[in-house]
Amino acid sequence: MKNIKLIALLAAASLVLAGCKGTPDKGNSDSNDKTKTDETTAASEAVAAPQIQWLDDVEIHNFIMPEVGEKIAVINVKDYGTIKIKLFPEDAEKGVENFVGLAEMDYYDELIFHRIIPNFMNQGGDPKGNGSGGKSIWGESFEGGTDENLYHFTGAVAYANSGATSTNTSQFYIVNTPDGYTQYSCEDLAMSDPTSYNWPANVVEKYKEVGGVPFLDGGYTVFGQVFEGMDVVRAMAQVETNPENDKPLTQVMMESVEIVEYTGE
Repeated sequence: MKNIKLIALLAAASLVLAGCKGTPDKGNSDSNDKTKTDETTAASEAVAAPQIQWLDDVEIHNFIMPEVGEKIAVINVKDYGTIKIKLFPEDAEKGVENFVGLAEMDYYDELIFHRIIPNFMNQGGDPKGNGSGGKSIWGESFEGGTDENLYHFTGAVAYANSGATSTNTSQFYIVNTPDGYTQYSCEDLAMSDPTSYNWPANVVEKYKEVGGVPFLDGGYTVFGQVFEGMDVVRAMAQVETNPENDKPLTQVMMESVEIVEYTGE
């Protein structure tokens, strides 16, 4: 994902943190003066921090469990374990079609996760192993789009791209954030740039509950969600990496990526 770190840095640079300045107690002010000062400070803070108007609630599909007989993806990571992923063909039709097609061609077998950033994401799916390669089942890149029912919550699976969802190929990433952790909250992002950042109110609350990377919403095609194996995803994120390119110093390999029918287990 060539521009994920850049987006994170830009998001960090754009945040405007408004500190609240208290009034020092000089020791000779009476309680009435202090009360008036507190009331004035509270009023000024209310003006400085207007209420964010979130969008109307939507159906969140990330955490819907697969039904028995439904196709799921199973990633077997060497020395780490198994990750099971629910796919969302109704919300990300081309994204799922591409991933399933590549997996059934054994395309992902023995490829590595070439970029891992703790509290952010694990990225793989590049046969070159450096972030510069990959293809789709159609040969070239494809437009995967985004969907209002899928978000970058912890465990989300999405396509890496080169600046637009029309540049999707085979590279994908899994959000590895801890439960309830967001490096940049929806509130901070919306306050920093309300024209670019806004979410449905229930999505904002879900990010508080489960964590994730909301600043990626709208820019990347989410097509799956880990429903079993987040312990594996997080264990992978603890590998030592090269600080220059976030590549693991010890290979983290996908032994296989299989598409199977969910049995309920």
